[in-house]
Amino acid sequence: MAPLQAEVHERLLENGMKVIVKEDHRAPIAVTQVWYKVGSSYEHGGITGVSHVLEHMMFKGTERHPPGEFSRIIAANGGQENAFTGRDYTAYFQTLASDRLPVAFELEADRMRNLTLPEAEFLKEVEVVKEERRMRTEDKPQSLTYEQFNATAYQASPYRIPVIGWMSDLEAMQIDDLHAWYRQWYAPNNATLVVVGDVQPEAIFALAEQHFGPLKPEQIRPLKPRSEPPQRGIKRLQVKAPARQPYILMGYKTPVLASAEDAWEAYALEMLAHVLDGGSSARLERNLVRGSKVAASVDASYSAFSRLSGMLMLDATPTPDGSLETLEQQLRAEVERFKSERVSEAELERVRNQLIAGKVYEQDSIFYQAMLLGQLETVGLDWRLGDEYVARLREVTAEQVQQVAQKYLIDDNLSVAVLDPLPLDGKQRRPRAAAGGRHGG
Repeated sequence: MAPLQAEVHERLLENGMKVIVKEDHRAPIAVTQVWYKVGSSYEHGGITGVSHVLEHMMFKGTERHPPGEFSRIIAANGGQENAFTGRDYTAYFQTLASDRLPVAFELEADRMRNLTLPEAEFLKEVEVVKEERRMRTEDKPQSLTYEQFNATAYQASPYRIPVIGWMSDLEAMQIDDLHAWYRQWYAPNNATLVVVGDVQPEAIFALAEQHFGPLKPEQIRPLKPRSEPPQRGIKRLQVKAPARQPYILMGYKTPVLASAEDAWEAYALEMLAHVLDGGSSARLERNLVRGSKVAASVDASYSAFSRLSGMLMLDATPTPDGSLETLEQQLRAEVERFKSERVSEAELERVRNQLIAGKVYEQDSIFYQAMLLGQLETVGLDWRLGDEYVARLREVTAEQVQQVAQKYLIDDNLSVAVLDPLPLDGKQRRPRAAAGGRHGG
């Protein structure tokens, strides 16, 4: 894989805005992304969902450009644009012919500090978000289980807050909440501009200075720690909702790169997750789907790149004849196996090869290249870590995988949620027993 570092250039404007540029001259296009260091994990009770609602309102006009004009101008210039909100960031992006970048820069700089936030538009848009919440969470049983799981598994961490917000907070939200949130966080010294594509770095820096340089910084208040206290035993949660099939979700609290005692722990956890779920030959698919046939589908996931500590997650759906109890037992047995026997070198090598191939393929996308740079920078990590990722995974040993399993994948770090399906037609039936007991967390 061609190293990121050799082709990436960065500059800090006087107002505190960081600009990161990567050249990729394979096609005459470029991706520009503006990342703000604010997301749902910055929120607190009473205003949850405000970051996401503000993302919607960023398309609703400034004094210079009325509502809808941003998207119309980008489309008229042959571009595509959108935005997304996460736990740790909110980002806005455009893909354009590289000679059209001044258009995107002018528009993004304008809405960074000059939103009008008309109340009539807000009242319409918050209803859109509420309907989005109904469709994507409340009417999707697995998504609803995931949301309830996070709210139970995390006690103090703001990762317990759903990105879309709680419905009661959306219903009580006022335009003044958005004004305050926008003024506090949408400032050049809380933003990173990432440009990847057919560009010359010095030209981009000059363009950034022209459009973003005059913007005034904001005094950014340091965040309270809100760190997660040690867990004291397994947490269990049962979710009842109309659904076609039951579902189980398990999470072990684990450190990330920013919080691990040693950096190698995060990479060892990454390798462990891919040993479990890295294609059809991985352990979960091989042993639980094709082997014992207790699972119709099963997944594992872990990310080393986040602002706060997270979880190594497992989720699965049983086969029609299978039970959640048996499924949980076998999932936990797969985890316990890491503690008692080391992963073979052949298995580690297979995972390494898959991960390296995946990273090589990802470099084909200028959008993903920009995403990685922006994500790393915004969660407080150095973008150069993207360059080191594969090398660090190559260094992970079987002994290190065993050590992180023994240290972190323990009952005191475990939370379990089960979805107990109610009839889709609303008729009651005898509920299926929850795995390991029916009490809440």
